Amino acid sequence: MNDGLDRRAFLRRLGAGAAGATVLARQAIAADDPLKALIERTRREEIGHSLDNGPPTGSVPAASQPMLSGSTVWTTEQAIMRYEAIAARGGWPFVPPAEGLQAGHRHQSVMALRRRLAIAGDLDARAANGDVFDADVDAAVRRFQTRHGMNVDGVMREQTYRMMNVPAVMRLSQLKINLVRLRSMSGNLGQRFVVCNIPAAQIEAIEGGAAVTRHTAVVGKPDRPSPDINSKIVEINFNPFWTVPASIVRRDLIPKMQAEPDYLSKNRIRIYDPRGNELTPAAINWFSTEATSYMFKQDPGDLNSLGSVRINFPSKDGVYMHDTPLKNLFGEDMRFHSSGCVRVQNVRDLVNWLLAETPPWSPHEIDRVIHSGERKDARVARAVPLYWVYVTAWASPDGAVQFRDDIYNRDGLGAYAATPR
Repeated sequence: MNDGLDRRAFLRRLGAGAAGATVLARQAIAADDPLKALIERTRREEIGHSLDNGPPTGSVPAASQPMLSGSTVWTTEQAIMRYEAIAARGGWPFVPPAEGLQAGHRHQSVMALRRRLAIAGDLDARAANGDVFDADVDAAVRRFQTRHGMNVDGVMREQTYRMMNVPAVMRLSQLKINLVRLRSMSGNLGQRFVVCNIPAAQIEAIEGGAAVTRHTAVVGKPDRPSPDINSKIVEINFNPFWTVPASIVRRDLIPKMQAEPDYLSKNRIRIYDPRGNELTPAAINWFSTEATSYMFKQDPGDLNSLGSVRINFPSKDGVYMHDTPLKNLFGEDMRFHSSGCVRVQNVRDLVNWLLAETPPWSPHEIDRVIHSGERKDARVARAVPLYWVYVTAWASPDGAVQFRDDIYNRDGLGAYAATPR
């Protein structure tokens, strides 16, 4: 993308300024529509959210461009040009919510919906009129949902309306804010590294400039955010114990025990005093702060909050990446449920890649140890750089302009930041 020929070819494909949205809209219905590939990739990755232990679903095509690719800064600059033109023309219309609107329906809201989709380039401008939710509108809504990181089903629900009714000037501001972030990360990140984009709740393992695996994630709640991280992955723990952080003991575990006295026993969580002696739950006054003086460890197994794997790296915040028994959370649009750590869907695919240069940890040996329940550690032969970043808007190399919720309200979107759920 650095030479003049590539830039001219890319501009012909994307367009720029006022003409860009129309060109992109016409391409969106063409046979080689790049968004079709994006939607299909998203569909493959969403299949079987609860089947994390089944066949791998994290693999992506070898040539798949990562979010932090070398061309992301330039493509985002081009997207800003297009959105400046859209904003200068008055932006797009508000789409009145009509819950459950989908293919086959006729409704007056479809007229505004068509115009909204056409202006952003998801629908051909020649199809911008009409009140019927036909196949073209269905495909355009799916493109919109894909670009905004939602589950793709073509149905207009609250989340889709909320994302659709963010004004164009706010989206333009978001792109400009994130361009600064992208420029700050445009240096040499390494030949082989991992990126977790927190607002997208997505992880990419990148090698040789391509995303070799991509994983849905669950990240920190707005009141317990996942931090920005620049570290290196150094160790994998198989079938780990979970030592409950003091903050979770105070904010979660004590109230749980007040309401459910058998909570610790049901979840196989043991209590130890400072000398390492195990205590019984009945020995503690749960209506005081006494419990904060003790250590709580959860046994390995199906109930363990870390699942079968923990991925360790140095962090002043004491966070890490891990498996989870709550696979259903990967299927949600809003995946902000943790206390700061990052849960990884299809974590074995990522661990296989991380340990590819670390004998004797073949995929077969990894599976064997996980299934055995043995408590084992694997030191990564060459530490892998890790970045947790906060990027809510960017343009991918195929020209698709991506937006995610400003879940931690760092973009200054105010009322248009994500509504916690």
